[in-house]
Amino acid sequence: MKFKEKLSELVAERKTVVCVGLDSDFDKMPEHIKKLDNPILEFNKQIIEATSDLVCSYKPNIAFYERLGSVGWDILKETVSIIPKAVPVIIDAKRGDIGNTSAMYAKAIFEDLGGDAVTLSPYLGEDSLSPFIEYKDKFSFILCVTSNAGAQDFQFLEVGERPLYQFVAESVLKWNQKDNLGLVVGASYPQKIKEVRSISGNLPFLIPGVGAQGGDLEAAVRFGSDDGNSLVLVNSSRGVLYASNGLDFAEKAREEVQKLNQIIADLGIY
Repeated sequence: MKFKEKLSELVAERKTVVCVGLDSDFDKMPEHIKKLDNPILEFNKQIIEATSDLVCSYKPNIAFYERLGSVGWDILKETVSIIPKAVPVIIDAKRGDIGNTSAMYAKAIFEDLGGDAVTLSPYLGEDSLSPFIEYKDKFSFILCVTSNAGAQDFQFLEVGERPLYQFVAESVLKWNQKDNLGLVVGASYPQKIKEVRSISGNLPFLIPGVGAQGGDLEAAVRFGSDDGNSLVLVNSSRGVLYASNGLDFAEKAREEVQKLNQIIADLGIY
């Protein structure tokens, strides 16, 4: 089943657009987890078991695993394998390179890891994204307006009296011939979410920056989904993963997701 189909089914069934980022940092984990033989995998497993019936995707950030070398890659593969098959997995890798290199990245993420989707940088242009786009059943979210302060360094630059991110949105819409592209638009800039939605058709949005980064959940969902007319995923990582540093960390993670879902339900969109 294609990523969009899996996602659409879960959104309709669960009335949620919450994505949990598995940015699992050993230093921030509860002390009792740190003492285990495979602490990161066990942490991820308990988070997934506590939340997998409440979310519509997971987004492991590849950096938190790559830093551990081959062991980290194995942990990431195992983490992906224990996520229920009905719940799509976005590998947050932010790849983007010349064509033959991107082809190897795409194989690693889609074939070896088994990810359903990936995040990509558009800086090298369409041919750097093509190897990912060729996987018609997979999905790629292209960086458009990121949630960090440094987004303004390049993304907001005026090009012919229009900001660069507008050109990215329009280009991705044009490249979306296989219906497997979307945009990353940060919750830190809710008006930008609304603006990008107005020029990008119904491209799905991945919206990071909710929770620990202080993004506006209500605005992100309402503007990003165009009041329920387009697919959107709102990601929370640290706010869910580290809701507690005690024995109840998984229970508190579940409660945090439930809070996010309630806020979304109160909007009356789904």
